[in-house]
Amino acid sequence: MPPEHDTRIGAYAVLLDDQGRILLAFWNQGDPAAWTLPGGGVEPGETPEQAAVREVREETGYDVELLRLLGRDRFTVAADRRLDGGARPLDSIRLVFDAQIVGGELTHEVDGTTDEAAWIPIPEVGCLERVELVDIALGYVQR
Repeated sequence: MPPEHDTRIGAYAVLLDDQGRILLAFWNQGDPAAWTLPGGGVEPGETPEQAAVREVREETGYDVELLRLLGRDRFTVAADRRLDGGARPLDSIRLVFDAQIVGGELTHEVDGTTDEAAWIPIPEVGCLERVELVDIALGYVQR
């Protein structure tokens, strides 16, 4: 019997610098648009680790090395709230990795799901329109 929902696995990276800032990407697909962690869906044939590295590169211009898995998050999106028009509920599993930059330079994504990447001082994050995953990730690193 097929499942009653679709499943999406996403992989995201937390990048902090020595100035107390976090790297975020401005996600233009939400309502409202909001800041999020760099990352996204795992494509067929790739691991979550490969997806996180690829997505960070696409959304920020940085090459990263993943250091460790910080945590996982899971939630369900009702079918009528899905952005992709899917007919069934979506079970979303998000893996959050601690990462460090090993190359590249800050670059904004073109024709993607994000418009901008920026280093945001952590005390200012609370004032931003942001997805819940940002707060979840900050909870992982501030334990």
